[in-house]
Amino acid sequence: MHMLALGKNLREIGEELNLSIKTVSTYKTRIFEKMQFQNNAELVKYALQFNLVETFNQF
Repeated sequence: MHMLALGKNLREIGEELNLSIKTVSTYKTRIFEKMQFQNNAELVKYALQFNLVETFNQF
């Protein structure tokens, strides 16, 4: 969930965790079902709300 909230794609997550893209995709689907997320924006909103990721300014 943390890596998805940071904007990493399935391939990047798989490479970092040494998992197949299919496995990461399955985990993502399970997270979305259990948390009732409809899209990535909802996941990011949740992660920010509960301080799972930090906000940053690009300026």
